[in-house]
Amino acid sequence: MAALRKGARRAAFALFLALAAMPGGAQQADDPALRSPIVTVDQERLFSESAYGQSLIDEIEAASEELAAENRNIEADLIAEERALTEARATLDPETFRKRAAAFDEKVVAIRKQQDEKARDLVRQRETAREDFYRRILPILTDIVRERGAVAVMESRAVILSADRIDITDEAIARIDAAFAPDDAPPANSAPSPPPDRDGAADGAVAPGIQLPPGGQ
Repeated sequence: MAALRKGARRAAFALFLALAAMPGGAQQADDPALRSPIVTVDQERLFSESAYGQSLIDEIEAASEELAAENRNIEADLIAEERALTEARATLDPETFRKRAAAFDEKVVAIRKQQDEKARDLVRQRETAREDFYRRILPILTDIVRERGAVAVMESRAVILSADRIDITDEAIARIDAAFAPDDAPPANSAPSPPPDRDGAADGAVAPGIQLPPGGQ
């Protein structure tokens, strides 16, 4: 198996060298926007390195920090309440203490359930923000793909070997930053909306026959 894998890698590398040596290769090398039937994009970088994506990340992280601070305050209050109940035990009859202890336990369970639901809401908000991000930037990717004359888009992290010039990530980030200034970017908890129509591009389709993989997966 190891020999087969090594042979496959050598074959892929040989194919890459052969393509680079094809007629017209020198002319293409001078063209930074190489026309290729396949282009690659790093979806994670689009989200994490664009100003629009970073604004969504910052908003979600701020909400997460706020929830963490709230949890710390609640924990401190519950510890103080538990300590007070323990100290009062000596002055209470057993039945009264049992009822108060049971009420305190029920309160703790209810609060934990409430805070856990808030944490799950944050996870859903993060997932929704990513999905909405990829939906909104789809027309930008569509434009780049059409300009490159490509017929397929691949996630760059899934590609073993490729020419750097077929990767559109940096160009896409620059265009996203130009199209979505932070003040214009919708908040992370806003309702998802379809991207603007550009030459009849439909949701999920970059161009006829081209499908992007799901965002952030």
